[in-house]
Amino acid sequence: MSGFIALGELALDGTLSNVSGILSAALQASARDLGLICPQSCGAEAAWAQEIEILASPSLLALINHFKGNQLLSPPTPLLAESNSNHADLKDIKGQESTKRALEVAASGGHNLLMMGPPGAGKSMLAARLPGILPPLTAEEALEVTMIHSIAGHLSNGRLLRERPFRDPHHSASLPALIGGGHRALPGEITLAHRGVLFLDEFPEFQRSALEALRQPLETGQVTVARANAHVTYPARFQLVAAMNPCRCGYMDDPGRACSRVPKCALDYQAKLSGPLLDRIDFQVFVPAVSAHDLSLPTPQEGSFDVAKRVAQARQRQTERYKNSSIKLNSEVSGQYLEEIAPLDQDSRQLLSQASDKLKLSARGYHRVIRVARTLADLEASEELRSWHIAEALGYRSQALAA
Repeated sequence: MSGFIALGELALDGTLSNVSGILSAALQASARDLGLICPQSCGAEAAWAQEIEILASPSLLALINHFKGNQLLSPPTPLLAESNSNHADLKDIKGQESTKRALEVAASGGHNLLMMGPPGAGKSMLAARLPGILPPLTAEEALEVTMIHSIAGHLSNGRLLRERPFRDPHHSASLPALIGGGHRALPGEITLAHRGVLFLDEFPEFQRSALEALRQPLETGQVTVARANAHVTYPARFQLVAAMNPCRCGYMDDPGRACSRVPKCALDYQAKLSGPLLDRIDFQVFVPAVSAHDLSLPTPQEGSFDVAKRVAQARQRQTERYKNSSIKLNSEVSGQYLEEIAPLDQDSRQLLSQASDKLKLSARGYHRVIRVARTLADLEASEELRSWHIAEALGYRSQALAA
């Protein structure tokens, strides 16, 4: 057994029970030119590590018999998770055309999005339709995401994941549940949403400490969990999508239904979100209430299938642009590289400069506007940024809170 790495839990009856992190161990064994011994239930997961000998045994006795030559353990077969073809469709939502546009642009570049509006406006419905317009994981991303879910113990039957994660924890989630931690320093929701979407409904209702802890991962794409018995860094390159009411009662713009504390209740409620956190959110859009007239309109002609094609084409342009770097999407670009891929002409620079003074944009906000404009240009298959791209990107900035 000197040429193998062995993992598994041995039960009292001699059977081998599954353990977490088998895929990561198999890849490590491959890097060391070693084989892997694991429980039979983990064989399909381990089989994704190529060109190594894998012994997936149901029991210790079967493993002993294999080495003695009395029994042969067949090599496991890698398995793929089933694709979910029943995503909710954007055709189900009538009205909200401007928010649908914001959702499409955010999906194309992996930008963070905050939707604010009264109850029943369709914020959660719009967020639930985001997975239906996102492209599937690439082979490299699939391995990366599957390893994370394997370590967390959330992998179903060892099958390789193909679709981007969509995590929507309840607003009562604790700081360790959201960021990661616990006795074994396991990944949190932000890591389980890596290369996918983290949807936080009722955004201000989350613990203030948990929301503030999002700031560093949103900027760096990783999170370090430091505990007394562990110090682990996990990837956390996720797209944040959040939804909230304008105030606690939710009806700030409706004099007949709003509480008696308007507008102070709205100011207090929105003050739960700090400026530094909001500064990291590229889209802040207001979602108005849907009128009876909108609901009586016929079903929209364009659905998730049409939007998904445009999103895939925009992401393909980004893949080609960043093929020689570790960057995947426009939302990840910063510094000098951003100036190279998104040079501004005189009109665009003048518009952005004037808007920055008027909106009091920070340096981070300034660069995030350019990133969104780069995505808007990609959706038009344009290599050059124009003033109208900057104008639309600025329109999404602080729109909700201004309303």
